[in-house]
Amino acid sequence: MKKFGLIGHPLSHSFSQQYFTQKFQREGIEAEYCNFPIESLDRLDDIIRSEPELIGFNVTIPYKTAIIPRLNNLGGCARSIQSVNTVCIERIGGDYSLTGANTDVIGFKESIESHVKGHDMALILGTGGSAKAAFHVLEDLGIECESVSRTHDEGDFTYEDLTAEDIWEHSIIVNCTPLGMYPKMEFAPEIPYESITPEHVLFDMIYNPAETVFLKNGRKRGATTINGLQMLERQAEESWRIWNEL
Repeated sequence: MKKFGLIGHPLSHSFSQQYFTQKFQREGIEAEYCNFPIESLDRLDDIIRSEPELIGFNVTIPYKTAIIPRLNNLGGCARSIQSVNTVCIERIGGDYSLTGANTDVIGFKESIESHVKGHDMALILGTGGSAKAAFHVLEDLGIECESVSRTHDEGDFTYEDLTAEDIWEHSIIVNCTPLGMYPKMEFAPEIPYESITPEHVLFDMIYNPAETVFLKNGRKRGATTINGLQMLERQAEESWRIWNEL
């Protein structure tokens, strides 16, 4: 039986295994999708060698960028944005080759594209692999993007830097951090929420819970709010398409 999976840490928040298990049952596909919660990528080789039926896997926090040096090839936009969330395994005798791709881009684009008309500036909260995908999509849609990080050397702003004027100027705000993700649902990025208006669009790449504190704060101020569930579903289907090209 073909096997697929997800690597990252932690994985308690993830719906990917549930999504693919239901897909396989619904469509009569003989396959299995497993979680591989690993605290270090040093375990990756052991997993691939001990799971001979594993032919592809997804990648989530915190390895979307860190996995790249371990790959043999990068496909599509993964090379330009330096972020990978989908990997194909090609078995070669007793060895293997890994090819990385990025399906977050198509998932994010199809989730947010209909909401960006009339907007020209966005704040990206976070600088990791998901943030790279958001930058790629929004800039391709003609939106000027600036990033927010905990340190000055990683982003255009730190959270302490942000002012009310910064929030007014950036009418799209995308959370690409894990803050607020299950099970630590009480947290949220520290930004001046009081400056959000009904003209704002807040997108959270988190989908568990369905409404994070970040999105609740936006909704209370009349903003359009979008969670990451549609993005998850669309990127998952794109991953499936890529794996089935093998």
